[in-house]
Amino acid sequence: MWSDTIMTPMVRLVLEGVAETLYMTLASTLIAYLLGLPMGIALVITAKDGLRPNKVIYKVLDIIVNIVRSVPFLILLILVIPLTRAIVGKIYGSTATIVPLVLAAAPFIARMVESSLMEVDRGVIEAAQSMGAGLWDIIWKVMLAEARTSLIVGATIVLGTVLGYSAMAGIVGGGGLGDIAIQYGYYRYQADIMWVTVILLVLLVQVMQFAGIRLSKKMDKRVR
Repeated sequence: MWSDTIMTPMVRLVLEGVAETLYMTLASTLIAYLLGLPMGIALVITAKDGLRPNKVIYKVLDIIVNIVRSVPFLILLILVIPLTRAIVGKIYGSTATIVPLVLAAAPFIARMVESSLMEVDRGVIEAAQSMGAGLWDIIWKVMLAEARTSLIVGATIVLGTVLGYSAMAGIVGGGGLGDIAIQYGYYRYQADIMWVTVILLVLLVQVMQFAGIRLSKKMDKRVR
């Protein structure tokens, strides 16, 4: 067992790791949605049977999403080091890790949004069109509104995925629980710290999933 002189700094370190992990996960997910949500909407709108079919735009977005999603996160993390340095000024720490997290999450979000919007009943969209609704009204008041439950479930999945990515970033000094696991659990052979970080990561994912599922059920009009 840890002595009192060791436990206090270590507990403080773990708590800081939890805070950094949540900071990276929530901040990068929010920024990634600012990029991925419009991309997902554009994919649906410009698809062959979309509201505004455009083969060129759809193909370009589709290729970008497929390419970025195909790159493993650890490799992407290294590839974007120059971009990370240019934006943040450094390549290590929790803030620097947000850059590759956003780039990895945005295409994933685009696909999640595309999948959710494709589930919207075509009849509802056609009914809105027949009543004279414009493109943006259909997007915001029909498609996004009808798909909100699926979108919330998708966001829950994205949060869990980004949390896992943030832990991987610990290999290159990305901060958070992943960094603690690597620095203490792996390099210093402190298995107890490794297990603590793993358990905390699992708990964080479970809490996010529980909150997301509860919220999606509350937002679902079909649930009574």
